[in-house]
Amino acid sequence: SSGINAEYGGTSEEEDWNFFWSSVQTTRCIFNLDSGYRLSDDQMINHFPNHYELTRKDLLVKNIKRYRKELEKENSPFTEKDENCRYMHLDFIPVTYILPADYNIFVEEFRKNPTSTWIMKPNAKARGIGIFLINKLSQLKKWSRDSRQMGHSPKDTYVISRYIDNPHLIGGKKYDLRLYVLVTSYRPLKAYIYDLGFCRFCTVKYNSSVSELDNMFVHLTNVSIQKHGEDYNEKHGGKWTVNNLAMYLEHTHGREVTERLFDEINWIIVHSLKAVQGVMASDKHCFECYGYDVIIDDNLKPWLIEVNASPSLTSTTAADRIMKYSLIDDVLKIVCPNGEIPDPRWNKVPSKDAYGQFDLLIDEELAVHEQQDTRSRGVSGRLSRSRPQQQWK
Repeated sequence: SSGINAEYGGTSEEEDWNFFWSSVQTTRCIFNLDSGYRLSDDQMINHFPNHYELTRKDLLVKNIKRYRKELEKENSPFTEKDENCRYMHLDFIPVTYILPADYNIFVEEFRKNPTSTWIMKPNAKARGIGIFLINKLSQLKKWSRDSRQMGHSPKDTYVISRYIDNPHLIGGKKYDLRLYVLVTSYRPLKAYIYDLGFCRFCTVKYNSSVSELDNMFVHLTNVSIQKHGEDYNEKHGGKWTVNNLAMYLEHTHGREVTERLFDEINWIIVHSLKAVQGVMASDKHCFECYGYDVIIDDNLKPWLIEVNASPSLTSTTAADRIMKYSLIDDVLKIVCPNGEIPDPRWNKVPSKDAYGQFDLLIDEELAVHEQQDTRSRGVSGRLSRSRPQQQWK
């Protein structure tokens, strides 16, 4: 049973449990030092204590920037740059600043390219809430003024990112990818990617015109927004499977280009997890199924937009319901093999039969054993497909 008293962070004798799929708020109560609650060896929960290091927009950006600097100190081949001084392997998040702290730095960047469009997002919100686009500094100043008048706290921080205004379009419409990534351990890192991710489409054809900046049906792919549009299709919910996208891209761009794109997406996920590996509390009682949001631009370059700690498991279509039931079932097969009571002392290496629709993305522990057997492989951190060679530290 769920059995946690969220107000006090405690349990009673009638609220005994082994497995808890909890909200992030309840997880915070459980791991709050003041609650006095301690997980026992036969208990498992679906969030890491400080998952927000990956899932809060501002902390994700900070951790990735720090990760880049750490790799540069190590002279990692991943820090290679092109002739424009851009990272060739680590340039996977749009230029982003945290407001209000980085306001002056942002203004300096904006004035270098005053025709650019930027997207504002509140740090701790989801489902498209509070998001808007700007292309003038006066709009940002007006927002700041209005926020103060409405009594918003200075602690209500936002991130402002360069808007990907050249998205890859299908049928003239913008879309993004929702990919599910299961992490069972951060040290050593063990992660899986789900085969049944999907694309979310806007209901209105894309138009980068200034006059359409306020039209969220053009710019935001969130189903919570698009389902209110006049052209929303309740039968398919404006979604494609990732497999359908791959087939479409193979037909239009070829297999090699498509495989390279999905390899790059897998690399982005691994880099983001490595970026928080050192700061994440890798509690043995925890696992987490993240919702990764990725946008592909018209050069077929993938960009990480955000990572969700509690991706929606509600369904909008019959196919959606089947997929999400399958997702939950496959997560349970990996974290609780054979339906047995959780045992955090287990080394979290399931048999391949337990993967279901998941593919192994990286397992540093398995890779160490493989390296001992085959020194010539050169990658200590098994990745599910071919990727640039790198010795993970």
